[in-house]
Amino acid sequence: MTQFRLPVFLCFVAAVVVGVIGTTGIAQETEKAGTMKVVFLGDSITQAGAGPTGYVTLVKEALKQRHPDKPIEVIGAGISGHKVPDLQARLQRDVLVHKPNLVVIYIGINDVWHSQSNNGTPKDKYESGLKDIISQIHGVGSRVILCTPTMIGEKTDGSNSLDAMLEEYSEISRNVAKETSVTLLDLRKKMVRELQILNADQAGKGVLTSDGVHLNDAGNEFLKDCMLPTVESVLSGTVLKHVVMFKFKPDTKQADINRVSDGFVELAANVDTVVDFDFGEDNSFEGLNQGYTHCYIVTFKNAADRDAYLPHPAHLEFVKMLAPFIDGALVNDFWAQD
Repeated sequence: MTQFRLPVFLCFVAAVVVGVIGTTGIAQETEKAGTMKVVFLGDSITQAGAGPTGYVTLVKEALKQRHPDKPIEVIGAGISGHKVPDLQARLQRDVLVHKPNLVVIYIGINDVWHSQSNNGTPKDKYESGLKDIISQIHGVGSRVILCTPTMIGEKTDGSNSLDAMLEEYSEISRNVAKETSVTLLDLRKKMVRELQILNADQAGKGVLTSDGVHLNDAGNEFLKDCMLPTVESVLSGTVLKHVVMFKFKPDTKQADINRVSDGFVELAANVDTVVDFDFGEDNSFEGLNQGYTHCYIVTFKNAADRDAYLPHPAHLEFVKMLAPFIDGALVNDFWAQD
């Protein structure tokens, strides 16, 4: 007998509160550690980001406004032209000396871009360098947000000359974040999605950047909107986990199961309120899954972000797509200590 009906899946949410989120979480951290320090580490985009209208400054001002009683120091550590090896060389001087609570690593553009002058970073050194940076930051007890590199040209039809290479390096960053268990902020996917909406004319620059790489005011504002929820979530130490488990119909083909999983990955990347996403297939030896073999965990900063996700058009389209293959679904939401 089918246990699942589409309206139930859309409407049912079981909430189990085991923590506190938002300003309270940040308050608990600051009570224990005094002033919290956030370092933004990167290249010229981050260097400019520390200017009056840059994204680092906008994040700093937003944190001050949203948490007026919480001492949070924001430090810009971007230098023009820098690549992953440069960050390794100056990590102690520009980052670790501050004893930060959180480091946001936004790097990769020059590692790709400078390949045109035979001065880029090989993929193996890019990967090992990121892992070394993260290891050193973890060594002083700091948390990490790792960002994917964004763009070299604003076209979204794949015609920017370095799109393919930039995607390869972004995938390395995604894998490094997973392997090192740090928070991934997939800025590339978010920015491409935003440009698909804003850049119908396929302009190479002038929408979110001044030159196809460096952010204009609109780009800095957009990046702030991407950064702020993730920074707050990591600082607070508590997040809202939205857990979904699927039981597929017995005759569902593996290709259709993969389509559902790929669709969930795309959904999570395209909804701005999602700050993290994990999924996998049951491999327990206990045999207690009762047919619910595939689990997906969507992470939100707060309940409002979760509530905005549920009626989101991309979510509704995803639910419509998966309905023919699903024999059952379980949904459970809970607060988790990060």
